[in-house]
Amino acid sequence: MFSLEEYPLGFEPSALEPYMSAATINFHHGKHLDTYIKNLNGLITGTDYEKLSLNEIIIKSASDDKAKKIFNNAAQVFNHGFFFASMARDNGSVFPEKLVKTFGSKENFFEEFKAAALGQFGSGWAWLVNDKGTLKIMTTSNADTPIAHGMKPALALDVWEHSYYLDYQNRRGDYIDAFLNHLVDWNFVAAHI
Repeated sequence: MFSLEEYPLGFEPSALEPYMSAATINFHHGKHLDTYIKNLNGLITGTDYEKLSLNEIIIKSASDDKAKKIFNNAAQVFNHGFFFASMARDNGSVFPEKLVKTFGSKENFFEEFKAAALGQFGSGWAWLVNDKGTLKIMTTSNADTPIAHGMKPALALDVWEHSYYLDYQNRRGDYIDAFLNHLVDWNFVAAHI
């Protein structure tokens, strides 16, 4: 069984202010992620999924039409855990040189990532992924996740409204700018590319 303690914040809830408020962190991590975990535990109890790792659950349920609820909750546990793990406020980490080589510059990467995140219609995620050795930016809708498609994530941005509405209302672009400029732990990203 999974628990919120397996997905701890690497910072105090107020540490990301003013770019992300403690209220948003407490709601998003403490309540929203916790609900996905509890839902997942309830759905897998007594099933073949119960003894699998989170990644195994996602991969197996992605191709099982009868396990859509399991997939949605498992993928959202992964997505949210990865999102929170990738953040640290202005931590002084260095933007990865590999991203400069791939995208031409930090500014180009920011521009392309922001365009993808803004272009995601409705709820979903913006990602930097390693797809069989190639770094690329992509989006997924709803609970979908790159690991269900054989890709390795390096950066995740939650663009569901619950992730930014308390702080930014409908200003998704401002939220994306704050995330890229002040909240990404680039050391985390470098370790995953």
